[in-house]
Amino acid sequence: MGSNSFRLVVYGYEPGRYWQHVDEIREAVRVGQGMGDAGKLKKEPMERAVRTAKVFGAFCRASEIDEVTAVATSAIRSAGNGEELLDRIREESGLAAKVIDEDEEARYGYLAIANSSTIEDGFGIDIGGGSVQAMRLEARRMTQSGSWQLGAVRVSEAFLPDDGEASAKDLKALRKHVKSELEEAEWFVPEDGKGSARAVGIGGTIRNLASAAERRAGLPDTDAQGYLLTRDALEELIEELAGMPPQKRGRVPGIKPDRGDVILGGAVVLGALMDRAGVDELEATDAGLREGVFFERFLEDADPPLFPDVRGSSVMNLAHRYQQDLQHPRHVARLSLEILDGLEAAGLTESSPEDRELLWAAGMLHDIGTAIDYDDHHKHSRYLILNARLPGFTPRELYLIALIARYHRKGEPDASELGKLAHKGDDKRLGVLAGTIRLAEQLERSRDQSVRAVVVSTENGEVRIEPDAPADASVAIWSARRNADLLERALDRAVAVAPGR
Repeated sequence: MGSNSFRLVVYGYEPGRYWQHVDEIREAVRVGQGMGDAGKLKKEPMERAVRTAKVFGAFCRASEIDEVTAVATSAIRSAGNGEELLDRIREESGLAAKVIDEDEEARYGYLAIANSSTIEDGFGIDIGGGSVQAMRLEARRMTQSGSWQLGAVRVSEAFLPDDGEASAKDLKALRKHVKSELEEAEWFVPEDGKGSARAVGIGGTIRNLASAAERRAGLPDTDAQGYLLTRDALEELIEELAGMPPQKRGRVPGIKPDRGDVILGGAVVLGALMDRAGVDELEATDAGLREGVFFERFLEDADPPLFPDVRGSSVMNLAHRYQQDLQHPRHVARLSLEILDGLEAAGLTESSPEDRELLWAAGMLHDIGTAIDYDDHHKHSRYLILNARLPGFTPRELYLIALIARYHRKGEPDASELGKLAHKGDDKRLGVLAGTIRLAEQLERSRDQSVRAVVVSTENGEVRIEPDAPADASVAIWSARRNADLLERALDRAVAVAPGR
């Protein structure tokens, strides 16, 4: 129950195996609207809050949700009549909400950030409607946190006009206010001599700003997950938003209509926070306080409740969601890496640790499309990977994984599908990685792990792939020979599979 929006999120999970976001209802309640210095919730926002809570309560009962955790944040926490509202909500909806204090809110934000990104050292930022939480992370642990009454709704009401463009004077006054509020946070500053700190941001304001910047840059739409919002791109957005009235800001691609009147205030606050922390770019994630609350339950056996490896856990989570038995994808992933490592050892290609990780991820996920249908399952796998997304990976990495999986079966990889995410050399990279996984898939064509391992060598300019397999592994060898052409083109060399057989 946030200051800007109330959000009901439903998670389904199998302990120790996977979790999934399965439903959601969001309502822009604006419960903190008009609180001002009086510090009391107004009548109409309270009525909106009660009506929304009644819908949420009815939904939970109708859906037979096993466990409901309701938490209230800044506006209700700081309001003199917050308990009055929660009493009404309890009586009329059946939802018993807990007001979390500033430290708890920061902790849940930290759990969301640390479990949806690879940040180890740096800052976390959560901009809500009523307040802002910032955290300092060291070795994936939160070591400092702070909370300020600088939420998007609160600052917009206090500093920006509600019916016209924002002037340079308005923006200057808001920036000055944010700077003065942060003055005593001596820990929220860059470390000397270490350059720009890494930062990750959560919350609707940051997601909307990142999505808007992503669309302005002409990049594929990934709902901002993993997108790096630069300080320069944010400032361009601020200038654009300030030059239009609030009702038009909600029409900017990437920004939700109901955030149009508060997005500029949130953007100015974010810019000031980044300046204070010495941050040149901020990574956005889909996660939020709600995920922090859920992860505390899902990862309750860990202390703190963190995935040991965010990228690996993201891949395995998606693999488990669509596949009951992972023996085949595990074997394809292993054979793919053996082939790639063999090619590199033979001096035929150069692969980075990132290439190996992307190839492993594609190997684990290449068949998830069969959950839709076997026919064209390689295309279905691409779709599922892109739309389920993989926390911890950048948008570019996500697209590369999806394309490697897409071409594990047939077709010619085309780096132009990456659009503006493409880098020089991607055609060769995709050809090698897709050719490698395609060969590994065929060596495991009978799905019985009969090909135990592979050895790569070269002789007279020919690439030789020698499988460690029993004499009757005819299906694997027959299939691999018929599907070695993609790797041949990528390497510009003939590929011989089991040449001695």
